[in-house]
Amino acid sequence: MTIETWLSFTLAAMMLCISPGPTQLLVMGQSLTYGKRSVVPLILGVLSGDMIAMSLSVLGLGAVLALSATLFAVLKYLGAAYLCYLGIKAWRAKTAKAEDADKTPLASGAIFKEALLVTALNPKGIIFFMAFFPLFIDTAQAYLPQVSVLAISFLLVSGLSVSFYSLFAGQLRQKVQSPKLQTGFNKISGAMLIGAGALTATMQK
Repeated sequence: MTIETWLSFTLAAMMLCISPGPTQLLVMGQSLTYGKRSVVPLILGVLSGDMIAMSLSVLGLGAVLALSATLFAVLKYLGAAYLCYLGIKAWRAKTAKAEDADKTPLASGAIFKEALLVTALNPKGIIFFMAFFPLFIDTAQAYLPQVSVLAISFLLVSGLSVSFYSLFAGQLRQKVQSPKLQTGFNKISGAMLIGAGALTATMQK
């Protein structure tokens, strides 16, 4: 693998991870609710979701989905339904002052699970790994070392992106004390997650 190929992949990964989407909205929403306490489970959940998506791509799930319209539809609607569920949950979420939220028990397992599922079912991630990931593989060279380098590079970029969004939302959380503003953010996040679910439902092979 040439340095040019690696740089091209890293740039594509940065564009995918930094651009706003379901994962970024979830990260910001959880960070606004729990602050810095949610950073670790969020990062672990997102990275685990990325690893699942990459593993499925490497194992050839893309080819299976392309051949099986039924399996593709089942996975697509499951992902869409879960994203819509998270959107409705965010829309209806109650707000609290920052000092009160700091005393709320942190459900690390639930935060990890939501981050994992949203990331693994993210249409952008699925399309990226199924369609673009193989384009950076040089068939004239050993396969496993190339996949390992690309996977590690993507996870590093993804981890930095999640950390950035978490820290940004954490700083914003200190300023957004108004329940009205928090309610508005919850509704915007919920609407965009529902929109992401609708996008997933209409995604074609």
